[in-house]
Amino acid sequence: MILGIDIGGANTKLASGDGKVAELHYIPLWKNTRLPEALIEISGRMMPEKAGVVITGELADCFPDKDAGLSYIMDAVNNAFPDAYFLACSGTFTKEKTRSLAAANWTASSLIAGRDFGDCIFVDMGSTTTDIIPVINGAPQAALTDFGRLKNSELVYSGILRTGIAALCDSFEIDGTRTRVSSELFAQTADAYLLLGMISQGDYTCDTPDGAGTTIKDAKRRLARVVCADLSEIGDDTIVSIARQVVENQRMYIMDAICDVAVRHRLEKIVACGLGEFLIKEIADELGFGLVLISEKYGKDISKVFPAYAVAQLLDETSILPA
Repeated sequence: MILGIDIGGANTKLASGDGKVAELHYIPLWKNTRLPEALIEISGRMMPEKAGVVITGELADCFPDKDAGLSYIMDAVNNAFPDAYFLACSGTFTKEKTRSLAAANWTASSLIAGRDFGDCIFVDMGSTTTDIIPVINGAPQAALTDFGRLKNSELVYSGILRTGIAALCDSFEIDGTRTRVSSELFAQTADAYLLLGMISQGDYTCDTPDGAGTTIKDAKRRLARVVCADLSEIGDDTIVSIARQVVENQRMYIMDAICDVAVRHRLEKIVACGLGEFLIKEIADELGFGLVLISEKYGKDISKVFPAYAVAQLLDETSILPA
């Protein structure tokens, strides 16, 4: 079995090249991380022949810089998997530490999307970020760093679960009055999507802002705090309205970036995956773009961990590997 691993700042995703394994583990690197122990457990449980790895967690602010992040993650992987290969943004595998390993998960995904579906905009909306990658003639056309991709609308640092409400909304329309928001991390996008029934409690895999639960009541309480209120001050209708405005602002934010990429590269087909696949579908439908949903091609579980599946596929197809 060839195992694909995508190690992000918040989540570590696993998938086998045959698609029979698909797992997502919330392992925040900045928070007394248990990544080294978790990888050893995974290796012992799955015993893969080889492991293909993409790294996106090097930006976590527990590291002084990206080089330190890469070193920590690579050491943890190599300690757990004796035959591990790391994918660089160039699309090649290596065992050596190189700066081009930073944030390479979109490379794996877009190469497989281009191979299977042709020219497209590959969009992966996860818990924290959204990748928007133009793919032409089977190859991604994006900048090779997160910094560069942010400049080109190819990375939007906004996701379904972990985005603070104040990053999307500076005010809400409440009872006909423009009401400003607090900039505290009182609530996050997961609370809005949970309240509206767009994700389940099982999908709420990250920490909550207040350390409390993931019930509907918990989400309502957190969303009320965004406007410095509590459940005794504002009713359900107002809180639902706040959640809807959060979702609409995020939808427009993502759609604007997709349009930017689409116009520059003359592309009108989206290949979508990730926990936020449903939101990308809404955007594609509104724009009149062609759409391929990874969940419909490979299943919902693979859609949520597609970079891990993609890097396993690429490693399986690579006949010559570094010594």
